[in-house]
Amino acid sequence: MPFIRTTTTKTIDDTTRENLKAKLGQAIALIPGKSESWLMLAFDDGIPMAFRGNSEDDFAYLEVNIFGSSSDAAYDRLTSALCTIINEELGIPLSNIYVKYMEAAHWGWNGSNF
Repeated sequence: MPFIRTTTTKTIDDTTRENLKAKLGQAIALIPGKSESWLMLAFDDGIPMAFRGNSEDDFAYLEVNIFGSSSDAAYDRLTSALCTIINEELGIPLSNIYVKYMEAAHWGWNGSNF
């Protein structure tokens, strides 16, 4: 039950969105027990953002929500993969990307909770 929201200053065209979907789908498996088959994605693109007082460069902020928890090592591997994916697909420098993780004890789907 992972969910990844990508917010970025860049506009994401259809081809890039498909590439991101495929790569994020592979990357989520770096968290044990998570897979693309349960992954939901959202893309907020063309969003005005500022970082360190700078609003001229491009930035990205990713929120990763998972049901349950994982290890620091798994989060480290996923952060590296996510930043690399955003850099490759959108050209945003690694230093302009934040990744936030949120673990949920309760997660609803299909009218009930896990």
